[in-house]
Amino acid sequence: MSKTNALFDRRQRRTRYALRKAGGGRPRLSVFRSGKHIYAQVIDDRKGATLASASSIEKDLKGKLKTGADKSAAAEVGKLIAERALAAGVKEVVFDRGGYIFHGRVEALANAAREGGLSF
Repeated sequence: MSKTNALFDRRQRRTRYALRKAGGGRPRLSVFRSGKHIYAQVIDDRKGATLASASSIEKDLKGKLKTGADKSAAAEVGKLIAERALAAGVKEVVFDRGGYIFHGRVEALANAAREGGLSF
C-alpha cells in the first residue's frame, strides 16, 4: 500500500469514528469520488443496509451532464440523493466525507443535498 493510500485510509477511519460518536444513530450520507464520477449513499449502519443511493453514472443523469467529474454533476447527484432519501423517510443524516476534504465536488454535493431537504 502506498503512503498516500495509507494516509487516506487513516483520514477515513478518523472521520467515521467521529461520526459514530456524534451521529446519534442517524443514517450516514457517504460520498465516494473517483476521477470520472461521484457516488453517494445513505447507509443505516445499525441494519447494515443502504437506504438510498445516487451516482453520476445513472442513465437519467448521464444524458444531462457533460461529465461526471465536475461540480455541476456533484450538485445533480446531491439533489437526487436528497430526493431519494426523503422518499425513503430519511430527513436527518450525518455527512461522511470519507478521507476527502470538504471542498469542490464533495462540498457541492453536500450543499445540493441540504437544498434538497436533507438536514446535517
